[in-house]
Amino acid sequence: MLEFLFGVKRNKELDAIMNRIDSNVANNYKDAAQENLKEYEKLLSELEQSGKLSEKQKTEYESSLAEYRSKMKEFTHKDQKPYWT
Repeated sequence: MLEFLFGVKRNKELDAIMNRIDSNVANNYKDAAQENLKEYEKLLSELEQSGKLSEKQKTEYESSLAEYRSKMKEFTHKDQKPYWT
């Protein structure tokens, strides 16, 4: 794992959650991916409120959060169409 990406020091906890999200999305584990997204949002909020992230980190991780939200907007089992219809 990269300690720095584009000059931004990485947060290992957030990166670990991002890796789990990516893995669950790749394996079509929709519920697990949605749970990981909630976990990511919660941890990001906590780190921002406690002042443990720099402005560059906030920008980088907020951007990633926006991408995940967009990508996973309809990534649920309830939106899945049955293959037999």
